[in-house]
Amino acid sequence: AEERLDSSYGSGALPETLPGLPAACRAEPLSPSPEGLSRQQLEALTYVSEDGDTLVHLAIIHCVPDVALCCIAQLPREVLEIQNDLFQTPLHLAVYLEQPSVIQALIHKGVNPGLQDRNGNTPLHLACEQQRVQCAQQLLQGTVLPDDTAKPSGHQQDLQLQNWQGLACLHISTLKGNIQMMSLLLQSGANIDVREGTSGKTPLHLAVECHNRRAVQFLLHKGAYVDAQMYNGCTPLHLAVGRKDAAIAAILSHSGADTLLRNMENETAQDLADGNDDLLALLPFDDLKISGKPVVCSE
Repeated sequence: AEERLDSSYGSGALPETLPGLPAACRAEPLSPSPEGLSRQQLEALTYVSEDGDTLVHLAIIHCVPDVALCCIAQLPREVLEIQNDLFQTPLHLAVYLEQPSVIQALIHKGVNPGLQDRNGNTPLHLACEQQRVQCAQQLLQGTVLPDDTAKPSGHQQDLQLQNWQGLACLHISTLKGNIQMMSLLLQSGANIDVREGTSGKTPLHLAVECHNRRAVQFLLHKGAYVDAQMYNGCTPLHLAVGRKDAAIAAILSHSGADTLLRNMENETAQDLADGNDDLLALLPFDDLKISGKPVVCSE
């Protein structure tokens, strides 16, 4: 049989076989509630493996969405939010293995999309890391429910939530250079100037570090603060000049970047450009001022 990823994706562990399925998961049509199920059927539905995987986890891992959907219909939300030994919920696995019908069913059931795995990642973090735009759309928007369907409890996505590396979803999508995902996150309310937790970089800083001109232009067009400072005082312009990226330095300068801001080492962007004529041509000299304003050199 073809080997499948288990919940310890990347661990190399062998997947468990699915336990015997209750008749409710084989019958048509599926019942939306557990009423009428036998004790044995309920025990099968609430099965938990030695790795902490429920039947829903295992159905997703083994890519059997029909079984997963049946279990989701039968089980209460609290069971569907159970985290395995790696703190993964079924929603994490459905995103990782790209099973949109399962994601939709879990969102409809009202599961909390903000639970974090052992790396601090929510399902939305995984969608950004794996560049699964459709999954992200489902997590952020859900699906319009029919009038006769009970609405989910309505957990709100915290788009500024950071994983254990200090990265919010917008940081991850910026590092991936995925403009479509970045746009989706911003439309959904992500803070464009959110600072990552280790050094205080905003998405604009990260785009500069990646030498991604398109992402830099996109973020500036969407209103990113061009003079945002890291914990050490460095602006995106400091980073562009320090990396000798004249093209991005020009974009930032033309967007109004303050070339006289100093970092904690008392350096301006001009100080970092010393000796590089291409970069110096973009920056004003801080010792030439008229009426308190720096004079910009031009050819």
